[in-house]
Order: sequence, then structure tokens, then C-alpha cells
Amino acid sequence: MWAAAFAGLHFYWAVGGDVGLSVSAGPLATERPLWFVVAGLWGVGALCLLGARLAWLLARSRLRGVPALPARWLGWGVSALLLARGIGIEVLLLTDTTHLDASVSAEQRAWTLALWNPWFIAGGLAFGLATLRSGRHTGAEPPPASRG
Repeated sequence: MWAAAFAGLHFYWAVGGDVGLSVSAGPLATERPLWFVVAGLWGVGALCLLGARLAWLLARSRLRGVPALPARWLGWGVSALLLARGIGIEVLLLTDTTHLDASVSAEQRAWTLALWNPWFIAGGLAFGLATLRSGRHTGAEPPPASRG
């Protein structure tokens, strides 16, 4: 659900909305270069929707056979990526490693620490749990009865 909301926020920004964008993207929010709108807003929104679909598959479906392995690998990959991004940026901001980058404002740091990063970390944990759960359900199922 959170991924769909995050996608909606990016689509809102992509069509010209600006509430919250300046504290998320800094100067890019004002300049809005084409690459940023296409990849950073539309692209991230689309990836969020794909991620929501993958999370739903992992959490709701009893994946078996060939589709199960790629779905689980993707689930673990997305989990690792979201956790690395959330925890990595959190550590950089809390240790003030970004003091070298004057383009990151104090307001951006505060919003990133308090709002954005916790969602990345929560998403990474949710993907990890959904992937773990999907593997347990498949492993716990009895084999199909054979007739013969």
C-alpha cells in the first residue's frame, strides 16, 4: 500500500505538483530538467507500482515452480536495496558526512531523517518479511498426492 502512495506522490510531482518536492529534491524541484521528470518522477513512480505488485505476489500468492525463484530473488534484492538506501542515507546524515555538500539544506536533512528514510527502511523490512513468508509457505506445503 505504501508503495502505491509513494508512486502517487511521484506522479503528482511529475504532472507539476510541488508540495513537498523542494524538501525532497532541492534545486531539481525548481529546475525540473527533463531527465529528472522522466526518470526521477515518472520512472520512480512506475518502479513503485511494480514493487507494489511484487510485494502483493510475495505476500498473497503461493508461488511455486519457475516463477517462485525469480520473484523471491527480486524480493530479497528490493529489500536489500531499500534497506541500504534508507540506512545508508540515515548514517550519512546523522554523522554529518554531507556537510561537504552545500546543496543539501538543513530542511532537506530534517525531512529525509524524519520522513523519507523511515519509509525506505520500513519498505525494506516489509519486502524481506514478505519474501521470507513466501518461502516458508511453499516449503510447508505437502507435496501433491499422486494417483496411480
